[in-house]
Amino acid sequence: MATYSYVAVDRYGKEKKGSVDATTPDRAQSTLKAEGLIPVKISEQSLLQKDINIGGKGVKNREMGVFCRQMVSIINAGVPIVDALGMMEDQTDNKSFKKAIGEVKANVSKGETLGNSMRMRSDIFPSMMVNMIDAGEASGSIDVSLDRMATQFEKDAHLSSLVKKAMVYPIVVLIVAIAVCIVLLAFVVPTFMSMFEDMDIDMPKITLAVMAASDWLKGYWYIAIAVIIALFVALKMFAASHTGTVFFATLAIKLPALKNFTIKSAASRLARTLSTLTAAGLSMIEALDITAKTMGNYFFHQAVIEAREEVKKGVPLSEPLRRCGLFPPMVIHMTKIGEETGDMESMLSKMADYYDEEVEIATQALLSAMEPMIILFLAGVAGVIIGAVIAPMGAMYSGLDNI
Repeated sequence: MATYSYVAVDRYGKEKKGSVDATTPDRAQSTLKAEGLIPVKISEQSLLQKDINIGGKGVKNREMGVFCRQMVSIINAGVPIVDALGMMEDQTDNKSFKKAIGEVKANVSKGETLGNSMRMRSDIFPSMMVNMIDAGEASGSIDVSLDRMATQFEKDAHLSSLVKKAMVYPIVVLIVAIAVCIVLLAFVVPTFMSMFEDMDIDMPKITLAVMAASDWLKGYWYIAIAVIIALFVALKMFAASHTGTVFFATLAIKLPALKNFTIKSAASRLARTLSTLTAAGLSMIEALDITAKTMGNYFFHQAVIEAREEVKKGVPLSEPLRRCGLFPPMVIHMTKIGEETGDMESMLSKMADYYDEEVEIATQALLSAMEPMIILFLAGVAGVIIGAVIAPMGAMYSGLDNI
């Protein structure tokens, strides 16, 4: 099962963009036609191209969380839905989100339900939210549905920020290290080396190597920049390919420093999303289908897809989760207890709270583990350059002693 991005036209001639899961492009096209859409363009996504941000294209989870939370407050104050949407439209800065809210308000004003109005802008409002709104309208508790979605968006935003915090830190340090090396080689090292050029001393090999690197950088700096850009583009293209997706997903679950963090993040996202969706009255099959799209790691994504297929056959969810060997024992046991007691929603909610805390602990542990490695890396880089500068001084003093 792959995910395909699409551009389509609805029956009113309006362009729509989104994604659909299907085994082949032809199946994706058939699915879109069954929904009353005319496909214009269909292309397969890699897992890293999939929008894990459940808040829709161009809208951050935090923005969507604020929208839901404020809608709850306004509706509870007795303000009609149309007026509430108008108030939200006026105070929203995100242009694409503002436009979508305006369109939803216009459709609700014409007598359309809030859920269907949001469904017309599926590129902004995710299927999870639309299903929750449908359930809220059917039960007369739309404020409860919005409150649950606000919690979902807030938790997901928090989880995403933890992931970014863990990933961005070493990248920033690496970029700074490269920039420092370039400055040292291009400006600092030549200044020191010019002092030794007129001296009749044998330069140490480390000094000669650094001098050669400095001379090359000054003479061919444009090639260095081109190489860095080419490596960045090549890495990005590799990461976007299926091979790259599998490669980085494998690293995430095999490297000791990343394994614990990756597994707990996946467990938290699985439990939180399933809890929200089952609370909306979705079947487990539908909930798993939506949840699979939120899993950032290729292997966890595939595991949830396979679990959905097993559940279709009548197999309890805990069984495929156990067989895949990816999720922690806690996930398996609590899912099984939920199935046996018939209180799956409560078990999933408790499990989500537990793993939210575990992800925070894992993030701190990951950062703590990376800090000494990064310090050693920077010390090694600086040590080589400093050694290259100091070594000729030692040779010079040795020569003076022999006079």
